[in-house]
Amino acid sequence: MARDQHPKQERAQATRAAIVLAAATVFARRGYARTTLDEVAVAAGVTKGALYFHFSSKHDLADAVIEEETRITSERAQATLAEGRPGLETLVRLTLGFTIEIVDDVVVAAGVRLTTEELGDELHVHLPYEMWAEVYLGLLRRGVDEGQLRSDLDPEKVARFLVAAFTGVQSVSNVLTGRADLVPRVREMWETLLPAICAPEQLDGCRHLPELITR
Repeated sequence: MARDQHPKQERAQATRAAIVLAAATVFARRGYARTTLDEVAVAAGVTKGALYFHFSSKHDLADAVIEEETRITSERAQATLAEGRPGLETLVRLTLGFTIEIVDDVVVAAGVRLTTEELGDELHVHLPYEMWAEVYLGLLRRGVDEGQLRSDLDPEKVARFLVAAFTGVQSVSNVLTGRADLVPRVREMWETLLPAICAPEQLDGCRHLPELITR
């Protein structure tokens, strides 16, 4: 019996993953309100019954996409953090990585759309914002300790601002160009922000960091 259960569990996990990916593809293109479970079932190649076996509602499915987006971006962020670069450089590289993920990874793009556009259905939209705010806060504190950032900097205030600024930049880029110009717009964000947060004596050495925001 146990040997029979293992393949069944693997199939169930594969089906669930296929549904989440299909849902992300549809959510990224159409948004939450215009997406139907029928569309997701067709995109995933499963029956409506199979979809409902894994997800009881569109709300649950959207939350699953947001959770998967948070998992993906968190794992990639941890890999960047593990490289051991200075705090400010790591911070810039993280936003570069997230920028590329939004453009290239449909799950990340869908999660970002759900968390920035669809606030009326009580989705778990806070998850990625809280994750990024915590990561940014740690790096900003490290930047102060390392002397690259101003000693009077308020890391919590700047972390909140950076989350909001990046969200706004990618949202406007999406509206105006479908994110075709997102990389240079994020570079401009850093070019504007660095003079305000860098220690004056370190600014010349930090001016090259926005150049990392490229593909």
